[in-house]
Amino acid sequence: MENKDDIFETLKELLEEKNFRSLSIELQELNEIDIAAFLDELSPEQVLVLFRMLPKDLSADVFSEMGIENQTRIVDGISAHELYDIVENLAMDDAVDMIEELPANLVKKVLQVATSDTRKVINQYLKYPEDSAGSIMTAEYVALKKWMNVSQALKYIRDHGVDSETIYTCYVTNYKRELEGVITLKDLVMSDPDAELSELMDDNVISAYTTEDQEEVAQLFNKYDLLALPVVDLENRVVGIITVDDMVDVMEEEATEDIEKMAALAPSEKPYLQTSVFELAKNRIFWLLFLMISSMLTGYLLTKYEDAFAVVPLLVSFIPMMTGTGGNAGSQSATLIIRGMTVGEIRPKDFIKVWWKEIRVALLCGIVLAGVNFIRLIIQYPGNEMICLTVVISMFGTIIIAKSIGCLLPIGARLIHVDPAIMAAPLISTIVDCLSLLLYFQIACLLIGL
Repeated sequence: MENKDDIFETLKELLEEKNFRSLSIELQELNEIDIAAFLDELSPEQVLVLFRMLPKDLSADVFSEMGIENQTRIVDGISAHELYDIVENLAMDDAVDMIEELPANLVKKVLQVATSDTRKVINQYLKYPEDSAGSIMTAEYVALKKWMNVSQALKYIRDHGVDSETIYTCYVTNYKRELEGVITLKDLVMSDPDAELSELMDDNVISAYTTEDQEEVAQLFNKYDLLALPVVDLENRVVGIITVDDMVDVMEEEATEDIEKMAALAPSEKPYLQTSVFELAKNRIFWLLFLMISSMLTGYLLTKYEDAFAVVPLLVSFIPMMTGTGGNAGSQSATLIIRGMTVGEIRPKDFIKVWWKEIRVALLCGIVLAGVNFIRLIIQYPGNEMICLTVVISMFGTIIIAKSIGCLLPIGARLIHVDPAIMAAPLISTIVDCLSLLLYFQIACLLIGL
């Protein structure tokens, strides 16, 4: 199989040679995702030329996979008739995602060419809260009635399923559109044609409300291994579905956001290479300022105990090891707890179980690290047994403190409805640094008599 980079190079050569006939044929041999990726590498003028070469039945699929920059250029550069073909062939959730990102003047252009039914559905989607189930669902689904038999249901799917996001999972509703059951295409195909859906459907349906957070919806997909999930309003009426391909995008988005927050970055929706230097700096500067100011407390503690340094200068050399180990230990716990809460394994009410488990882990880790350090220090600094003891006791206590803070802070954040990812490595390290230094100097004063 030819490498994708080699294929792209061949396409670029055809483009430079203006061999548009061969280029069109080669493009149509590619998957729509690969076509979109190729177009994203071209200049704005080339993108518009090549996009217009695509067949109508392929152009909408390619458009939905393109970056917002190229989508904006295409909407701005094509005719109203061409835009109509795209909008009416886009999946509704993709159309809504596009409209949310486009400038106001282009949104107006899109809505002007859309049919009244499409405009109505788009406006309905735009009313749902950002990052809610309603904002990511699609209205294109198959709704069957429980009084249908299998033969009637299959005919309905053939007649109405062509524009649906999925036909593998079908939902059974009553005349009020209230959700009553779910049935798979496999069940329909394998059942007696005269059997009624009321006998075959599963009435224990897992669903999400339109206002439910997309992260909670992702947990449902993960927990129950779903391919699709119905979305209902407060009256249990089906208004749309979310499919697993949309949920994979949500999971990637949520994971990226958590990673950025855990690294003390303000989340950015743009890819790194498409984000300006100013915006990257803006996303980082707040947390850098916050952590710099909070670290002044560490400096205050060092100043407070400067007399101890003068008496026993050797104490200073162990500070980086103490703070570094504490920060790492706290980050380990925080990472596991944040991940556990994200996938639904850990709930806020489990905080005592979590803390008790982390305390036992801290005891084991602390014993090993303190033991190794004590042997090293006794060999390296003979005759300074009390200093060595001060260091290892402080190390042991630091690890217990760090593990406790690392597990409890993210849970506390969830309880007050703050993203637990914020309570990650940088913030925990700063807190643990202060507490570990305070413990270190108090133990030094007690054992060495400073």
